[in-house]
Amino acid sequence: MIHYPSPSSSQMTGAGTILIVDDDLVIQQRLLAYFSQEGYRTLLADEGEAMWRILQAEPVSLVLLDINLPGRDGISLARELRAQHPAIGIILVTGRTDEVDTIVGLEVGADDYVTKPFNPRVLLARAKSLLRRACGPFDAAGDAPRICFAGWQLDMVRRRLYAHDGSEVTLTRGEFDLLSALAQHPDAVMDRERLTRVISGSDWHPADRTVDVLIRRLRAKLDTADGQTSLIATVRGEGYRLSAEVRPV
Repeated sequence: MIHYPSPSSSQMTGAGTILIVDDDLVIQQRLLAYFSQEGYRTLLADEGEAMWRILQAEPVSLVLLDINLPGRDGISLARELRAQHPAIGIILVTGRTDEVDTIVGLEVGADDYVTKPFNPRVLLARAKSLLRRACGPFDAAGDAPRICFAGWQLDMVRRRLYAHDGSEVTLTRGEFDLLSALAQHPDAVMDRERLTRVISGSDWHPADRTVDVLIRRLRAKLDTADGQTSLIATVRGEGYRLSAEVRPV
């Protein structure tokens, strides 16, 4: 079933359009009221087919996707959604016992996740952080619009990554934010706490695997298959750093 709530004046502020995909009607209405009050245009779907119909008809900035859905589960939907819509933000909503599913969801392309029961303020903060990073203007005074390292070029304005041959390598929002943080602090070791705040705006918890999953995804895209040292080095007990010379372009 698809729900298209009528946009109120608060929903027309341009804050962004959020699609909530959850078969729990109580959670649907709770989040609809909360996000609408915050100025977001909010759409509802209770399963995958309804989600796809909305995405074909409406511009959506962020999808809040429950893992446990009737029919196709949220993991497979997240994988397909990321493949078809690289720019859309994806936040998985999962039960506390779904740790393995959460890691798999991040591996297939989700940007972030929250666990049930959740505080709407926490979900709102994560949604705002994701939307702000995707849509906010480039205003870091003195920063170069492009950063070059090991033959790669990171376009800070258009939020794109280019290989040495000029081809574009698609990055999710979380991947871009993590890579840009490392590239803007060359040779500095960035711990999980700092990187978590960059990608989600929240504090890191020891059980949170988001940073580690994003690092693996970036390594798969950046590193060669000849067994050479990874461009993103692990500093045991401390964090990660970009092990390449960085220069502005």
